[in-house]
Amino acid sequence: MPADYNGTWEMVSNDKFEDVMKAMDIDFATRKIAAHLTQTKIIVQKGDVFETMTQSTFRNYEVNFTVGVEFDEYTKGLDNRTVKTLVSWDGDKLVCVQKGEKENRGWKHWIEGDMLHLEIHVLDKVCKQVFKKKHIT
Repeated sequence: MPADYNGTWEMVSNDKFEDVMKAMDIDFATRKIAAHLTQTKIIVQKGDVFETMTQSTFRNYEVNFTVGVEFDEYTKGLDNRTVKTLVSWDGDKLVCVQKGEKENRGWKHWIEGDMLHLEIHVLDKVCKQVFKKKHIT
């Protein structure tokens, strides 16, 4: 059984996000705003089916996928491109490959304890984000 990604995850670190946004040709003003935002990820996982929402005070982004099934993803509100997206399991890691205008584009998610790690890459740029699981009391 793969890892359980279900939950609400709050950002605790965001390293080199602006570098990745610049590589995706995101405009200067958006980069400056987005680089300083704290994001919250809400993930609902049912086996290999994922519903994900990334929320911030600036913009929200939702992507739903089934592991192992390629789909067309329109990155509305990010860099506004259509990419062919495929998410696969690599052990307990989720590995995403996005084919389109930019080379070496995608991300990896994995969990260590109550921390969700996200590594976003495009071209030769890599951003590392870490989220802490919010425990409901």
